[in-house]
Amino acid sequence: MLFGEKMKSKINFFESRLATYAFLFLAVSFLLLTAGCTGKGGPMSLTPEVAVGYMRAQELAITNELPGRTSAFLTDEIRPQVSGLIQKRLFTEGSDVRAGQVLYQIDPAVYQAAYDKAKANLPALQLKAERYKEALAEKAVRQQEFDDADATLKQAQAELESARINLEYTRVVSPITGRIGTSSVTDGDIVTAYQSTPLATVQQLNPIYVDIPQSTTELLRLRSSMEDGRLKHDNINQNKVKLILEDGTSYPLEGTLQFQDVTVDPTTGSVILRVIFPNPKGILLPGMFVRAVVTEGVNERAVLAPQQGILRNPRGEAYALIVDDENKVQQRMLTVDRAIGDKWLVSSGLNPGDRVILEGIQKVKPGVSVKVVSSGSDTD
Repeated sequence: MLFGEKMKSKINFFESRLATYAFLFLAVSFLLLTAGCTGKGGPMSLTPEVAVGYMRAQELAITNELPGRTSAFLTDEIRPQVSGLIQKRLFTEGSDVRAGQVLYQIDPAVYQAAYDKAKANLPALQLKAERYKEALAEKAVRQQEFDDADATLKQAQAELESARINLEYTRVVSPITGRIGTSSVTDGDIVTAYQSTPLATVQQLNPIYVDIPQSTTELLRLRSSMEDGRLKHDNINQNKVKLILEDGTSYPLEGTLQFQDVTVDPTTGSVILRVIFPNPKGILLPGMFVRAVVTEGVNERAVLAPQQGILRNPRGEAYALIVDDENKVQQRMLTVDRAIGDKWLVSSGLNPGDRVILEGIQKVKPGVSVKVVSSGSDTD
């Protein structure tokens, strides 16, 4: 009996101690929780905190980067205009030549002989025609005889001029100033007048053309932007074009848009924009692939949103979370045009003054109240 009372007393003692420890544990936990959720003695706050960026309108030149290929400003395929043997090639392949410079000398012997013969026959025919003219005045010869003599003289004069031209054509000259390529013939080769294979090709490289295909989809989009007033023509810079070379470097000189073709290529669905670039150092060569930065127009009220503030739903549609005047989150569906640096050009959905959430997006959803603790700088 005494043993049972002692055991019961010990159990009561341990239960009392356990209750005391439990109470102390709960009290300490409550105090720690309260201390952790209180800022400098203030009440506990559960409002999520976000950082935002203020949207603003700005004037922005809208450009489009398009692939292109260079082509020579002028190209001339050198062909002989008389037949004969090439006596001498008078240029260095790959060098610059000037207009009128002799490139090939064709053996002139046959053409010189024809010229000398025609020239030798001419004086006698001239004297005969003059005598017949005097005799005709005195009616010593018939009109027909004078006409025949005069026709023979004119034919001889024409033959002399033809012989002179053919003799001149034995000197094959460059019609333009430019850079000449490889020669298809060497000394001693026989060439034929107006043959299909050119002897060489001369290309004028300064200035030089860049031909840029632009899709009809881009043209229609650009026209729509102009009609809606989202883009305006910049008369000063509209026709200026910049160039990016194959290695990613920028070409130092600007080009000028010459014209836009009026025919659509049915195989590519595009039209050609032709741009002319100065090329004094010969950096640009025909056939090079380049990227041209074409100015489409000026958006006078462009809204640029940082990329981290633009989200996509499962359908791929762009949206942003903004903080309204009551500090509540709203979702805005957006139409984005293109990326410009680290920002998106927003066509619709955002207005100047809107506060777009940039940090803390994962902690909020539409309709909840938030606290703006810091603001991103205005988008530039």
